[in-house]
Amino acid sequence: MPINLSKGQKVDLTKGNPGLKSVMVGLGWDVNAFDSGADFDLDAAAFMLGANGKCPNDKDFIFYGNLAHASESVVHQGDNLTGEGEGDDEQILVDLSKVPANIERIAFTVTIYEADKRHQNFGQVSNAYIRLVDNSNGQELIRYDLGEDFSIETAVVVGELYKHNGEWKFNAIGSGFQGGLAALCGHYGIEVA
Repeated sequence: MPINLSKGQKVDLTKGNPGLKSVMVGLGWDVNAFDSGADFDLDAAAFMLGANGKCPNDKDFIFYGNLAHASESVVHQGDNLTGEGEGDDEQILVDLSKVPANIERIAFTVTIYEADKRHQNFGQVSNAYIRLVDNSNGQELIRYDLGEDFSIETAVVVGELYKHNGEWKFNAIGSGFQGGLAALCGHYGIEVA
């Protein structure tokens, strides 16, 4: 049975699962029934953060334009352009044993591609969730359903893995941003063109 989290809740990941090395982070969503005249393209990303809460460099930002970290600790499984179908829309693999020592947190985000141009926001998205699965056996460990808290936001920090006393924990964040991916990049210290 996975642990179902609510916003702001923190849970131990490796303490109760001492052999846990590799997790699959699955993000999923549905688009509400009405039509905005354009496809919804939601993008999952991972920001690998140092002690100051910022990415040490641009390569620590894993997204559709940079699918794998040099350490192979975080690997994005590819961009889903429509979000159609059941189950996870995008997946990110995390090998906890390979995360560089200077990385203390990995924040998982979802943004709407070209949201302003397409007049889209998270008020038009439903059933968004993040789940963490043990890669060795496919067992779902943690699930956090975001609920319908968003109206005008175009980016959401869904949750983060973080190191505490040598153990990995997960924090269900669920906080929205306006300004899409550029706003998130600014928040995490990434320069955007």
